[in-house]
Amino acid sequence: MAYRQVALRTPPLFTSRVRQCSTINHLRKRTIPIVPGITHPVSIDRLCSSWSSPVAASRPAKSTTGGGGSIRSSGTWTWASKEKDGKGVNSEVSGSGEAAAGTALDPKVQAEVMRCCAELHSSAMPLNERIRGPLEKNSNQSTSLPFVLLVGNHSSGKSTFVNHVLGREVQTSGVAPTDDCFTIIAPGPRDIDQDGPAAIGDPDMGFGNLRQFGPALIHHTQLKIRSDVQTRSFMLVDSPGMIDSPASHEGMMLRRSKEDDAHMDRGYDFEGVVRWYAERADVILLFFDPDKPGTTGETLSILVHALGGMDHKLLIILNKADQFRRIHDFARAYGSLCWNLSKVIPRKDLPKIYTMCLPVPDMKPVEGMNQGLEDLQQAREEVIAEVMKAPKRRIDNVITRLGDSINLLRMHSVLMKDIQAIYNKEVWMNRLYLSAAVFGSTSGAIGSVYMGVDLKVTSAFCVTMLTMSTGMGWYNSHKLSHVEKDLVSNTGLSLAFQRSYARQIAEGDEFTASVWNRVKTPLRLNLQSLGLSNVPSVSNSDIAMMDNILDEDVPRLRRMASPSHFGSIHASLLKQ
Repeated sequence: MAYRQVALRTPPLFTSRVRQCSTINHLRKRTIPIVPGITHPVSIDRLCSSWSSPVAASRPAKSTTGGGGSIRSSGTWTWASKEKDGKGVNSEVSGSGEAAAGTALDPKVQAEVMRCCAELHSSAMPLNERIRGPLEKNSNQSTSLPFVLLVGNHSSGKSTFVNHVLGREVQTSGVAPTDDCFTIIAPGPRDIDQDGPAAIGDPDMGFGNLRQFGPALIHHTQLKIRSDVQTRSFMLVDSPGMIDSPASHEGMMLRRSKEDDAHMDRGYDFEGVVRWYAERADVILLFFDPDKPGTTGETLSILVHALGGMDHKLLIILNKADQFRRIHDFARAYGSLCWNLSKVIPRKDLPKIYTMCLPVPDMKPVEGMNQGLEDLQQAREEVIAEVMKAPKRRIDNVITRLGDSINLLRMHSVLMKDIQAIYNKEVWMNRLYLSAAVFGSTSGAIGSVYMGVDLKVTSAFCVTMLTMSTGMGWYNSHKLSHVEKDLVSNTGLSLAFQRSYARQIAEGDEFTASVWNRVKTPLRLNLQSLGLSNVPSVSNSDIAMMDNILDEDVPRLRRMASPSHFGSIHASLLKQ
């Protein structure tokens, strides 16, 4: 297989009726970070053609070499390869990809949305750094390609599903736990394996922030680059199978401390790592199997604490359902899974559970279960179709992540500004009282000298006033420390939240309440570590900038990324 660098030119960008980002320069050829984290020359056509069709890269493109074969480009690296037509095509996976590609957006619109999100997110990062906001460093950088995260019990079929979707054997599968690493599987020109330090250290992959979880995680991460796979436009991340160790998980709802059980079991914060991947993943698959239908405490703990709030991209799967030989056994396993999920999901209605199986050689249907196998196969096709939508979901998830980040930063800034205003008012009042005392003592001393009062009386008066001023200064300082302590306490922060968001609280706004629950702890720690006297100021222009992003830019990006529907047409007609 031969490879060569391909010189790609960027076509004129899509011109929308909707206002474009003011910071975009429409150039013909340049180095631009279309996806946050990519800083090398990338073609809009190349990247988005693979995004618009999950199997587009599996088909041979028109030859640009003038000879035999065709040039196929990757959405990750600037390379191209010659390959034969129709090599290694999995008909089932390809068909699902075709269905997903049918609803794809214009590639140029996708590139425009991604670029605008990156620029808007980057515009808020200086404020976040200045006030030590809730957004982690480089949070505006995403992975180079969309990716699907697979988590679940050991031997639940995650690795087998990965191999089925890829169309080739990549992961080792078995009944016992076969892998203790997070495995990143990415498309590439040839088969290459890299260890954790190389994968996480790659500046273009977008996994650099995983360093925060320590060397134990880094050495339990691996990258597999594979050619001739069906997923040319996104990556897969396979996680270690979850299994309970002795004396762990005393209760399903009991959250383990990071310093104790989490580091003892894995050597790193497994729950935090899954949360990191899940926040950036475009599709999340949570696998259960018939042998352990929701009875593994670690899996349920991950569902509650690491995957909470991600229902919009989470698929719960009961795999290997073809192993049941009696409908009674299936009903017991399915009911057990629903029962265990109801204990940890605080809702009356449970999410959809996909019951499916993976094809095995010479699989013979059980007598009387033909219709059941067809249902399992249909569920598998639905799951694969959702997986193939990962590139399209990336657009929606990036916009959602932008809005979520700005909402967090805005509330952090608003509450910090409110607390700082009260503290500064107290500081100026203390200074006013102290200045009045000093001014009074000085005026009294000058008046006594002017009126010829005895020097001893004047001296005694001055000493008394000086003592009173010193005592007042000490009292004010002591009082100010108590005020600061009260303001940065949980009660003080709650009062600030009630003052700043009184209308939302009165209306019962659950979204505002959820943002508050995520902001209050890091805000309290931030204020306590800095001290209110050292907290940077937040200006009205900073708040207005974030309001503009939330009220103008995010809705505009949603309209650009959403498919046409009667509602959008009606809204555009009203605006005209």
